[in-house]
Amino acid sequence: MEALDMNLLVALDALLDTNSVTLAAERLHTSPPAMSRTLAKLRGVLGDPLLVRAGRNLVPTPRALELRYEVSTLVEQGRALLTPRDDLDPAALRRTFAVQAGDMVLSELAGPLLSAVRAQAPGVTLRFLPDTVEGTAALRDGRVDLEVGVIDHTDPETTVRRVITDRVIGVAAADHPLVTDRVTVAAYAAAPHLSISRTGRSHGPIDDRLALHGRTRRVVATVPTLTSALFAVRGSDLVCPAPALLSSATLPAIGLAAFEIPLPLPEVAIGMAWHPRNTADGGHRWLRDLVQEILLRSSAAARPPKRKRAKAAQDTGGGLESR
Repeated sequence: MEALDMNLLVALDALLDTNSVTLAAERLHTSPPAMSRTLAKLRGVLGDPLLVRAGRNLVPTPRALELRYEVSTLVEQGRALLTPRDDLDPAALRRTFAVQAGDMVLSELAGPLLSAVRAQAPGVTLRFLPDTVEGTAALRDGRVDLEVGVIDHTDPETTVRRVITDRVIGVAAADHPLVTDRVTVAAYAAAPHLSISRTGRSHGPIDDRLALHGRTRRVVATVPTLTSALFAVRGSDLVCPAPALLSSATLPAIGLAAFEIPLPLPEVAIGMAWHPRNTADGGHRWLRDLVQEILLRSSAAARPPKRKRAKAAQDTGGGLESR
């Protein structure tokens, strides 16, 4: 077996971040011909062209897009391991951190994070911002220190770390037939739907999966946030999708219940994003670790036993399972 060349991982990260042999070479302080040879070696190792010519530019292949996040995370973790850590005393911190988060994450994160910060670092002030601020630019400009939630943008100037994955469930009033009876694709498609979209889009993965069954659904309205969706569904015959782990504690308190959507839907990745200049900063690292710990703890507390989830999926005609 050939020895693993970890330099290839760093080169792959630079190539996938920049989509450019020249820019990747500049980042790694090497020459474009040398980076071209490295790209050729990576193509051979991975069995994929990775970057292909489109006019005057290079564009990533589907395999490259799959690898981009994981490679970036591995390289960032490796750099963090090799970065000298100063002894940080959170109690001595006197800083303000701007944290951008969507409502579905903020409802689970804000309370525990505030409690932990007040206990560990009483001199730290948190400013929670809505997820309407442009992600990459806000992180680059310093208007946002940490973004938490579904990170739907990738950029060479942004470091992204996935923390948990969540699955999509259906939500309805506690006495709704999809909650009390067996869920079928036909029954699910026939229900009036509420869609959650900041941009007002009503079509998504649910519609694509229903189409495979020859079904369509009627989306009667779209709302921009999960919170507004849950309160709109309460006391009505509407149904809406929601992340299972991040909404489980809220549903019973407002008279709602969950049911398994009988379709194989994509998982929801919840992560953090920040500008690379903050990666080695002790205070920022402390905040990242604290946010990750809270999200992981919340996820573990909300996740039902596997046996119970498997039984629920069987009873509802094939619900979602975490992969």
